[in-house]
Amino acid sequence: MSMPSTAAQIIVSIIPIVGIVMGCIIIFFYLMWDYKLKTYMIQNNIYEKKRIDLDTFSLMTGLLLFTLGIALMVFFIVKDGFSYGALSGLIPASIGLSMLLFVIIRFLTKSVK
Repeated sequence: MSMPSTAAQIIVSIIPIVGIVMGCIIIFFYLMWDYKLKTYMIQNNIYEKKRIDLDTFSLMTGLLLFTLGIALMVFFIVKDGFSYGALSGLIPASIGLSMLLFVIIRFLTKSVK
């Protein structure tokens, strides 16, 4: 087996670092401009706070995490058998299931009132 050149190894190791730095810069400027926009809107009395629909957010996130976890578990069980690799799917599946249970419990408590 031939080893890749030193220059190729350096380039491959720099790519994730550059990606993370660029992502951080984009997030920084987004947060800064959003802050400036909100302060401008508050000063001019045109700001309306956005309400988060917790039920819809929890349902969407729960479904995404649960299906992602199930897919990862099936993949790793097929690939390696039942081993520690299956935990990489069990964790998001259990988080997604708990969020779905939250939505169900919240719906049931709202309908009782």
